[in-house]
Amino acid sequence: MATWFNFNFQNGASPLMEQIIFFHDHTMIILIMITILVSYLMTNLFFNKYINRYLLEGQMIELIWTIIPAITLIFIAFPSLRLLYLLDELNNPLITLKSIGHQWYWSYEYSDFNNVEFDSYMIQYEKKNPENFRLLDVDNRVVLPMNNQIRVMVTATDVIHSWTIPSLGVKIDANPGRLNQTNMFINRPGIFFGQCSEICGANHSFMPIMIESINIKNFINWINNYS
Repeated sequence: MATWFNFNFQNGASPLMEQIIFFHDHTMIILIMITILVSYLMTNLFFNKYINRYLLEGQMIELIWTIIPAITLIFIAFPSLRLLYLLDELNNPLITLKSIGHQWYWSYEYSDFNNVEFDSYMIQYEKKNPENFRLLDVDNRVVLPMNNQIRVMVTATDVIHSWTIPSLGVKIDANPGRLNQTNMFINRPGIFFGQCSEICGANHSFMPIMIESINIKNFINWINNYS
């Protein structure tokens, strides 16, 4: 989860989020190299008295400073396109989870199982229960098995919401009258937090998302006990 003074991404808990972090680092290295080179050139221009009378007609240097940025953009574009295709890839999901946004809470349905549906409200923070996370804990967690492909169907009943889990690399809009689809693959157990990322009304910041990742055996036991 995000903590104070954490300016980087949260630790990746899915292959997709790990790839997003790698792409971010790759792009930042390129940007730092460009910034250093441009700063060096500008410093030299300001602090020397050299004059090139052919600069305005230098076709060769114009060709060079056109080709080099184009090659640089290729090194950024190809990994970006690869990530875009990975976002939409969905191979034989084991479970389908339906998430419905309301003002101001989430409701969930496990479409593959009968009578497994519930509402998820934020728990009011109390100082006498310090183990609860302020503005992030909910009364009913979403329980999902790790190391399995999961399909998530997202919609809303009133206004536009956004179902977001940063550590899983998931962010998808919940539009009224429309069913959006995404996929997740959680590669470790744990509890992962998210919040509605679309300003949806007065209590927008009080509809958190809480996912508990467990192994498949415990998930089957949870389903059997719930239904």
